[in-house]
Amino acid sequence: MDFATKIPRTLRGHETIWVVVDKLTKSAHFLAMRETLPVGKLAKLYIDEVVSRHGVPLSIVSDWDSRFTSMFWDSLQKELGTRVKLSTTYHPQTDGQSERTIQTLEDMIRSCIIDFGGNWDSHLPLVEFAYNNNYHLSIGMVLFEALYRRKCRTQVCWLEAGEKQFRDQK
Repeated sequence: MDFATKIPRTLRGHETIWVVVDKLTKSAHFLAMRETLPVGKLAKLYIDEVVSRHGVPLSIVSDWDSRFTSMFWDSLQKELGTRVKLSTTYHPQTDGQSERTIQTLEDMIRSCIIDFGGNWDSHLPLVEFAYNNNYHLSIGMVLFEALYRRKCRTQVCWLEAGEKQFRDQK
């Protein structure tokens, strides 16, 4: 996990995205937030958005950001039975997945800002969906399929997923 920072502020005051990447499936969660979010609320956000969907991870790879090296992580890992593995900044051997995901996310957010104006945070769930529903070379499949073992039901692949075709009504 890592932060994408220095993103233009939205009307809701968000200027940071917390990026959480699953090491196995490469799927990601993008959580809009303020850079000044208190540590206690950061823990709640993590539990509400990640733990509630995927359970407690066995280990966490994180950078040296002060939010991650504070007593918060010590207390959270004791509470959840998790091991935290701190990496060094720009050290792709340990934290390359989140760094590469952040590069892709920043490109996607730039597109949202150009197309939809400064409120990228209202489109962040769809950006996350688009990221997780793309083919990933390192795992040889779409991230959604790696995570859920089935194709994602979207209008684009309804026929592939066995949905009925819409008939023209004349």
